[in-house]
Amino acid sequence: MMPSQNYDLQQLRAQIAALAARMIAQDGADYATARKKAARQVLGVDQPQPNLMPDNAEIEDEVRRYLALFGGALHAERLQALRETALQVMDALAEFRPYLTGAVLNGTAGEHDDIHLQLFADSAKEVEIFLLNRNVSIEISETPHFKGARHDPVETVSFLWHKEAVHAELYDFHDLRGALKPRGDGRLQRVDAAGLRALMTSDPSLEQDE
Repeated sequence: MMPSQNYDLQQLRAQIAALAARMIAQDGADYATARKKAARQVLGVDQPQPNLMPDNAEIEDEVRRYLALFGGALHAERLQALRETALQVMDALAEFRPYLTGAVLNGTAGEHDDIHLQLFADSAKEVEIFLLNRNVSIEISETPHFKGARHDPVETVSFLWHKEAVHAELYDFHDLRGALKPRGDGRLQRVDAAGLRALMTSDPSLEQDE
């Protein structure tokens, strides 16, 4: 279904965002995949006009609404458990200036979500050696740089911590200044351990847009 002159474009964006949010909450789909699949279902085309596609902030809001309606106490418990584990990892990795990001930070983490950290060290090898010396098995991959495609991808170490999957992106020290800039919409992009402790004393659903 393509929009007509009488069809509200914002309503279409909202439909796509709501459907994408359900895929993320129920199936653990990533934002890009969920947005693409939702747009195909709503619009019936594979390459919709860009102005019909909701951005990540719109989808994030819908995920939060979905979890508020259907997640209940189980969602709150899961989010709290993930944050507690994230704090333990961040304390253990304190020398590498860890910051929490992603769904565990913004309050939309569910049963399919992992813990995502960003570390800032002299070299990625320091982090790898630190973990290996503590008998932590690691897998190494790459993640796009948070500054965008103009920058090389960063090495990412993935491991289990108290049975929770952790993905730690490894940045240079000079990237830290850019990492502390707020999102364009004013919401938190990342927090350090002190910031996470503050969040854990407030509402675990973390309604950042209030």
